[in-house]
Amino acid sequence: FAGSDQHYKVTVEQLEAAYTPATKALIFVSPSNPTGAVYTEEETRAIGEWALAKGIFVLTDEIYEHLTYDGVQAVSILKAVPELADQCVILNGVAKTYAMTGWRVGWMIGPRDVIAAASNLQSHMTSNVNNIAQRAALAALTGPQDDVEIMHAAFDRRRRTIVEGLNAIEGVHCPVPTGAFYAYPDVRELLGKEIAGVRPQTSAELAELILEKAEVAVVPGEAFGPSGYLRLSYALSDDDLAEGLARLQKFLGQARD
Repeated sequence: FAGSDQHYKVTVEQLEAAYTPATKALIFVSPSNPTGAVYTEEETRAIGEWALAKGIFVLTDEIYEHLTYDGVQAVSILKAVPELADQCVILNGVAKTYAMTGWRVGWMIGPRDVIAAASNLQSHMTSNVNNIAQRAALAALTGPQDDVEIMHAAFDRRRRTIVEGLNAIEGVHCPVPTGAFYAYPDVRELLGKEIAGVRPQTSAELAELILEKAEVAVVPGEAFGPSGYLRLSYALSDDDLAEGLARLQKFLGQARD
């Protein structure tokens, strides 16, 4: 993850540095899990044009496309660079926008030969999505979107609450996410400090300590890349969010040199 504290984003220069002749595809996720970052149209276009020039596929996960805040818009990489059509696969579903996680309904959009191959593979691995789930997904996509707006407003409220609550903890620095429903605070200043008689050296150790002592589940940065960060979801009730933040503030507030 690159950039300032306000954005965790990969740049074209970093992609170029990571590229090798064996590179076949780029996975592009915006809005992002785990960071909640959203690439601008200009950033998205630059990355798409880079992939186009390299002749590699782009697998773009757009599952959080409708969960953006503060007037930020998520722009599909294929819209930004239409020339990618023959080497781009779009992945999406109803799990996040419509809170239909358990229905397990999603879709792919891509070149005809890629979709045919993926369909053959999927049919032998997992058979097909049941008819009831498909009908439910269709109703969600084509029906009234009032509930989506209500959920979006709740996510926005909880987003502000979690950022404020995390930044109130000394040694924790949380940028404001503009997409998805995750906060990704920087906790590097807490590593090595004594907390409840223990000095965690990595965010994995800190996450384990938080789970054991404060009984709050967080995901360490090691699950996504570098140590020193924690991912927290705010897709939960306001009361549970307040309770979790209170526990974190009390527990992490004990940190001492």
